[in-house]
Amino acid sequence: MLKKKKKETPEINGGAMADIAFLLLIFFLVATTIASDKGVTVMLPPKAEDVDVKVKTRNVFNILVNSQDMMLAQEEQVDLPRLREMVKEFVLNNGKNKDMSESPQKAIISLKTDRGTTYEMYIGVIDELKYAYAEMRALYLKMPLEDYQALDKDNPAHKEKLQDAKKAIPYKVSDAEPSEIK
Repeated sequence: MLKKKKKETPEINGGAMADIAFLLLIFFLVATTIASDKGVTVMLPPKAEDVDVKVKTRNVFNILVNSQDMMLAQEEQVDLPRLREMVKEFVLNNGKNKDMSESPQKAIISLKTDRGTTYEMYIGVIDELKYAYAEMRALYLKMPLEDYQALDKDNPAHKEKLQDAKKAIPYKVSDAEPSEIK
């Protein structure tokens, strides 16, 4: 009697599959860009030696933000748009009002937050302060804000104007350590 041969089923060679999977993995690793958080760019001052600086209280503009994102500026509850106007009035006082800064060079903005303050509120306050200083510097240079913002710091003529405005109205913001929530 003749034995029936079992029909062999064809197999796919798996060795090439591993090579293809490895090549695809390398392709996707090289082709994919990994998003990274940029964060907030802040220029830190140089490390200060133990120098005791005396500052008149009239030259300090206090901003306090609590954990509910409520803001006090000079002990008055304000919102972000009002903050910009108050800062400009304080810095550009030039000694006229005895409760405000003596000059833009002596004006200091003190910002203090709680640990519960949201990042959105903190960044909003910083943005308003930078915008206020940009408006004051544009006013100092007697040009519209859009023209001031369009100045190119790589152009020597523009760089001189920018440095002049920064010297006349320096951005002095003291960002205090956040306080604990009680």
